[in-house]
Amino acid sequence: MQRRNIYLVGPMGAGKSTIGRVLAAELHLGFRDSDKVIEERTGADIPWIFDMEGEEGFRDRESAVLDELAKESNVVIATGGGIILRPQNRSRMTESGYVCYLTASIEQLVERTARDKKRPLLQVENPRQKIIDLVALRDPLYREAADFIVNTDRRSPKLVAQEIAALVNAAE
Repeated sequence: MQRRNIYLVGPMGAGKSTIGRVLAAELHLGFRDSDKVIEERTGADIPWIFDMEGEEGFRDRESAVLDELAKESNVVIATGGGIILRPQNRSRMTESGYVCYLTASIEQLVERTARDKKRPLLQVENPRQKIIDLVALRDPLYREAADFIVNTDRRSPKLVAQEIAALVNAAE
């Protein structure tokens, strides 16, 4: 059975959106960013949705968008970092495509997210500790869902995309 989509999962700052675009070009597939789809549909950015609806409301929107994206074929889908929190999301991804867990060191994640004010979960006094806590909570879930695990530390998006492409091609 040929799986038709490639889902990129991992913590904020792992490079899902950037690498996803490069990977889609490399494999001649479409590209979707689940957070961008949510923003386009609501006409509001993620921080606003978090403020108005809370994390649970955002997760409901995220699950609904994932259900739609999973019906598409031959697309690379960059997901939000927390998409794996819901068991039905993990199932939806594993049933409809390959799941690639992008990892990075805490230092890299902190560095890559330091100036980004559009990450509601990091608008706290100690963003580094928040990243550590999120990774500790989510890492087992990412691993459970993952077909492949690829480290992005100090690597170019092109190199990472080429590695993922090779893994997917070898699995087909």
